[in-house]
Amino acid sequence: MIEIKDIHKKFGDLEVLKGVSLHIKKGEIVSIVGASGAGKTTLLQILGTLESPTNKEAVIKIDGREVQGLSAKDLANFRNKEIGFIFQFHQLLPEFTALENICIPAYINKVPKDKAQKEALELLEILGLTDRANHKPDALSGGEQQRVAVARALINKPSVILADEPSGNLDSESATHLHQLFFSLRDRFNQTFVLVTHNESLANMADRKLTMVDGRIQQTL
Repeated sequence: MIEIKDIHKKFGDLEVLKGVSLHIKKGEIVSIVGASGAGKTTLLQILGTLESPTNKEAVIKIDGREVQGLSAKDLANFRNKEIGFIFQFHQLLPEFTALENICIPAYINKVPKDKAQKEALELLEILGLTDRANHKPDALSGGEQQRVAVARALINKPSVILADEPSGNLDSESATHLHQLFFSLRDRFNQTFVLVTHNESLANMADRKLTMVDGRIQQTL
């Protein structure tokens, strides 16, 4: 599902990634752990096509498609359809309801409004939030807001879900529920998850745990 080879990334004179190669199978949940500054978030951004490697020899394939060399427009379309993002801070738009927030990526993908809302409501049901569809973010708890963000990441049925500290802003009970949700969704939709986290419980639940040290993947468990 995901294949990267020899990824280097520099910001000025600072080399953040130092030749990272990785293969992740379809339906696999992989966690990435390591100290702050090890390169975890930068790697996730490159996997999500939000950043590009510094070296031209780098290879990035997602679901069999080589994404290096795509035009900016094609890359944006690919990202919107194939990759879902979940961040530590939910990034919901405060002026829109939960339902409307979830539908935004579908609207960008030119899905008709009725179809987008139907699929968003189905996701809200799966996530136990049907009765919160018309609530704005400030009327939702932290855990509910993060579940809405998960639904938003899923609305276009992406093949890959990338999460950066997804439970870092939640209390322990909400974090546990969110972690269990990822595995339930994987089992239901066979999507691939890559999770950057400092939460040892979540990291150890994954099918495989990668440890990053100083811009390299040090070990695979």
